[in-house]
Amino acid sequence: MEVEVKLRLLDAVNHSRLKEILSPFHIKNLNQKNVFFDSANGILASQRAVLRLRSFSNNSNEKTRCVLSLKAKPLLINGVSRVEEDEEEIEPLTGEQCVEEASKLGLTESRIIKRCKDEFGIDGEMGFVCLGGFENVRDVYEWRGLKLEVDESKFSFGVCYEIECENDDPERVKRELEGFLKENGIDYKYSEMSKFAIFRAGKLP
Repeated sequence: MEVEVKLRLLDAVNHSRLKEILSPFHIKNLNQKNVFFDSANGILASQRAVLRLRSFSNNSNEKTRCVLSLKAKPLLINGVSRVEEDEEEIEPLTGEQCVEEASKLGLTESRIIKRCKDEFGIDGEMGFVCLGGFENVRDVYEWRGLKLEVDESKFSFGVCYEIECENDDPERVKRELEGFLKENGIDYKYSEMSKFAIFRAGKLP
């Protein structure tokens, strides 16, 4: 179970201000591309599951890592997200090929793909289709013993900004984060939708 605090930053100005304040604690920048898959008749969606292929690129736009993840039974209440998550690294070249031709995903030697078939009922004949996706720029910070992730998610219909923190004590972390944001005049609200839900809705919340 992945448990995260998710707070949405209201605009680019607040996003930039937060990054400036956190700059002494910056540890890395991640360029991510998120692409999603399901069967043609939406078997995963009907069971509240999401199959995501996330690739990481360096500044030369070369793929350095690729992670396949299966998320299920998401719950997002008052800025705290809980979701069952299973992750698995695959070869970046394999990931690229699956994005170009979704049918190759079903042929991939993967624990997660096997779960999609065995547990969710996506059979070989049905196969996978690509739903599309979005790009995300993630800045990671080590702050007060917490790992903060500040995201700039670029959808075809707009840009969304968010701060996330994975922790087993989300209410304590949320109080600490809210206090910090208020002290520094950063406008925010509790996230009400996952990035995947925003992508599928086709509009910003």
